Amino acid sequence: MGAGRGVSISLDGVRDKNVMQLKKLNTALFPVRYNDKYYADALASGEFTKLAYYSDICVGSIACRLEKKEGGAVRVYIMTLGVLAPYRGLGIGTKLLNHVLDLCSKQNIAEIYLHVQTNNEDAINFYKKFGFEITDTIQNYYTNITPPDCYVVTKYISQPQTKK
Repeated sequence: MGAGRGVSISLDGVRDKNVMQLKKLNTALFPVRYNDKYYADALASGEFTKLAYYSDICVGSIACRLEKKEGGAVRVYIMTLGVLAPYRGLGIGTKLLNHVLDLCSKQNIAEIYLHVQTNNEDAINFYKKFGFEITDTIQNYYTNITPPDCYVVTKYISQPQTKK
């Protein structure tokens, strides 16, 4: 019997009333404590920040920040994407990331990027499956974790050609 068969994975928006779910997940998932600005950015991103539920249990999330580039174009920064260990490999992270990639396509957002700790091979390989590439290395990006270096991992989304 395949794992997760018959069990629904659903996504829900993050709002003031359930932002504590995101805080609890982040505490369990990441070695970094996130400040109020992180949560304000996550809430402000609207549809770009989601909680994932496996059979009504909150098990994962993606939180993004929308950034304006020079010239007015918007790019998406993935602040966090994580799934609790017992629920990995069930397609939950894939569903979260695909949701954001679909939104980027629909909203003509051509660039999406994130930072990944240089020793996090699972995350690097996960993003590469979706067409992300390592575009830069930042030394000493992290202050309280080892190694302190990160890769900038970027995906450029080709836009559908508009008819002239």
